[in-house]
Amino acid sequence: MKLILQRVTGASVYVDEEKIANINRGILILFGVEKGDGEDQTSFLADKTLNLRIFPDDSGKMNFSCVDIGGDILVVSQFTLIGDCSRGRRPGFDRAADPVTARALYEGYVELLNQSGLKVSKGRFAADMQVQSINDGPVTFLLER
Repeated sequence: MKLILQRVTGASVYVDEEKIANINRGILILFGVEKGDGEDQTSFLADKTLNLRIFPDDSGKMNFSCVDIGGDILVVSQFTLIGDCSRGRRPGFDRAADPVTARALYEGYVELLNQSGLKVSKGRFAADMQVQSINDGPVTFLLER
């Protein structure tokens, strides 16, 4: 499982020119699932997402988590994170989980985040989406498990 976490001041998702999700200050997460991933990875990464200290304190040091600041979270499924670009000129997706498994783990991850009480929004699984974000910092992290 691979996640890209971006600290944002705002982010939105559009499908067919309709805004389906919008957040203010918080985290935009791009979420990719590999073959063999399961609920253990989902649980670990949900806890890491909520508690990773990536928001600044008064002195500018990354000392606060999304939970600490009461931030918003937007989760967007993105199977291209699993793409292998090591050979040739076209990415290979042999390592990507099948859509049924990926959707179940994506929904499970979102549900775990929802249990935090924070505002959690999501994109539309397997849809052609347009994602807008204002990366704050910029601060971006890759989480893998």
